[in-house]
Amino acid sequence: MQTSIPLPALYRSADILAFHSRDLEAVAEQVEPARIRKGVMIGGVPVLLDIALGADVAHCTVQADGPLTPDDLRQIDDALLNILALRIDPAPFLAAVAGDPLLGPVAQRQPGLRIVQSATIFEALTWAIIGQQINLTFAIALRRTFILQAGRQHSSGLWCYPEARDVARLGAEVLTGRKFSRSKADTLLRLTQLVDSGELTLDRHQDAADVAASLLAVKGIGPWTVNYALLRGYGYPDCSLHGDVAIRAAFQHLLGEDAKPDMARTEALLARYAPHRTMAAAHLWASLHPRDDQQAA
Repeated sequence: MQTSIPLPALYRSADILAFHSRDLEAVAEQVEPARIRKGVMIGGVPVLLDIALGADVAHCTVQADGPLTPDDLRQIDDALLNILALRIDPAPFLAAVAGDPLLGPVAQRQPGLRIVQSATIFEALTWAIIGQQINLTFAIALRRTFILQAGRQHSSGLWCYPEARDVARLGAEVLTGRKFSRSKADTLLRLTQLVDSGELTLDRHQDAADVAASLLAVKGIGPWTVNYALLRGYGYPDCSLHGDVAIRAAFQHLLGEDAKPDMARTEALLARYAPHRTMAAAHLWASLHPRDDQQAA
C-alpha cells in the first residue's frame, strides 16, 4: 500500500529524523537522509512503515506481513500522522505568543517547530514508563530490550514495537532479568494487562481529563508520565509538563535566574500559555538546544 501526505510550509524534516534516530542500534527504526523505516505491530501483524520525505510531500509505503482490517488501516494512517508530527498545528500557538516577552522571541526563531509523536499511544505510554527517573541513554537501552523481548520481526528484518497483546504474555522476570527494576516491570505489565483485557481503552478521542484520571488510577503511573503520554501519544495541544526538569531548566535560562523554578512556579508560568502548553513545551525544550543556523542569533 502506498500513500502520499502533503507537508506544510516550514516543515522541518531534520527534527523528525532526529527524533526517530535516537536508538543508534536501529532495532525498530532505521533513519537515513530523508527516509524513515519504522516497524510496528498493528492488529497482530508486523508492519513496516517506509517514509520518504520530499520537499513538500511524504511518500509512504506500508508493507504488512499479513492481512489488515479496515481498523488496522485507520491505525496506520494515524501512526503516519504521528511519526510525521502532523497532529498539532503550531500556528495557533505562534499567533498567541506573538507579543509574549518570554516565549515570543523563542517561537519566532523556530516557527516550523512541531511535536513529533510515537507511532501509537501504547508506544508513547510504555516509553514514558520505561523512561521514568533514569537518564536517556539507559532508557533507550531498556526500550530496545523491551522491543526485542515483546516485539516481533518484520520480514524485512526490522523489529516491530509491540502491542499490548504481545507484552501481556511476558512475566516480570523476563524484564527484571534484563535490567528493568521490579517496580518498572510491574507497572508496564499492569498497564499492558489492563489494555489487553479492554479495561483500559487508549482512545485519542477521549477527553484529556478522563484519560488522565484513568491512567493515574494505574499504580506506578504519575502526573509526569500521564502528561508525556498525552503529549507524545494522544497529541493533546494543552499538556502541562511542569514536572519536567528540562522545562524548568529552560525557564531558568530564559528568565536569567540562578536556580530552576520549582514545580509550582513552573506550572504557573506554563498556565499563561494555555490552551497551547504542548507547543510551549516544545519551544522550551528546543531553546536548550538551538539549531546550528541559530546559534549566533
